[in-house]
Amino acid sequence: MSKNNKKTLEKKNWRSQFTLTGKAKVNDYTYRINEKSEKSDWIYNMLNLGVDCGTTCGTVYAEMMGGYGSERDNVLYVHGKNDEGQDDYENRFTVDWDDRFEETILETIGDTCFIKVGIEKDKKGKLFINKFLSPYDAIEYIKENLENETVVNVKGNIEYSVYNDNVQVRKRITSIFLSNIGDVNKYTANFTQTLLLKKDSIGKLDKEKGTIPIYATVLEYFKTWKNKEVKQIIPLNKTFEHKINMEDEIGTKKLISNFLKVKKGVNEITFEGIFIETGALITMTVDDLPDDIQELIEIGVYTKEEALTKCTENTGKEKRMVLLKPSIKMITEGDDKIPVVAKIEQRYTEDDLILPCMLEEEKAKNSEESHLNENATEDDTEEDSAWLDEI
Repeated sequence: MSKNNKKTLEKKNWRSQFTLTGKAKVNDYTYRINEKSEKSDWIYNMLNLGVDCGTTCGTVYAEMMGGYGSERDNVLYVHGKNDEGQDDYENRFTVDWDDRFEETILETIGDTCFIKVGIEKDKKGKLFINKFLSPYDAIEYIKENLENETVVNVKGNIEYSVYNDNVQVRKRITSIFLSNIGDVNKYTANFTQTLLLKKDSIGKLDKEKGTIPIYATVLEYFKTWKNKEVKQIIPLNKTFEHKINMEDEIGTKKLISNFLKVKKGVNEITFEGIFIETGALITMTVDDLPDDIQELIEIGVYTKEEALTKCTENTGKEKRMVLLKPSIKMITEGDDKIPVVAKIEQRYTEDDLILPCMLEEEKAKNSEESHLNENATEDDTEEDSAWLDEI
């Protein structure tokens, strides 16, 4: 396909959300209130909330951050409603920072613009719901009202970024509510994620874990890429795992053949899955960092926040995104709603995923992979998963 005939990457009907259910883990490191940036006039609040999601999933962390510039005119970017009261994403406008609590303005704003928090009950036991336009205000309210060990339901969006050439996953909170689930065995950390799969997306069976690696592509919007302004959706390579039933060879073959395996082009498919984040998470302060890393902060190579995040993520905490099954969606045909698997075959070509801003990077990567393949031996194969090769 020629360059001019490339399909534009888009996230229409793209899913990338999470839901955490379990006990809130609140400690001295959960909040940062009215922190001042070391590089600008930015003043911000930050929430890094751990949720104990049970034995299987572990304690999973989600975050929220927002603030304002003390020496600038601040605005919030929002969208409006249509005549039916539904979100109108085409009707975009801004709200002055000082007007963010003005009721007459809030009434005109689409529902998904708000962060919703329901962690208090009134005298009659009815849940009291607060809505915030800015995470800055939501975080202050949560800090005042959320107690440790409270069972909560936390929802939000999964965002992907690149740091030191590694794809990182961030869970951005959009709502926190009290949960009525009292059985710890029902705590969980679910996600729904749309992925792009190619011919080489299926890895080799990990018999110990009972999973198959899925080398997928996710889409994320970037304003800048490699220090250049791009303002476009960028494809990122991210490894997931798909859980399989080791005792059901026939069912597993059908799953792979009918839903995971790609014969031509790039398929788009949405999955249901769980986060598994087990092991000890060591939270550090600047004083805990080695002297050489503290020196990098002092000379401006890393900000304090970047260094603490990097060192925390390099501890022994396991972080996995395990796909459980393809997602099912309802489509309308005439007067009927019909369930279908959320899958589009040949959504793109592989050439569509190579953007001009990534071309040189892709060439270098392909060259390195080619060199590694030349040095591969038969010992790299795994006899226990030989039956997968028959599919």
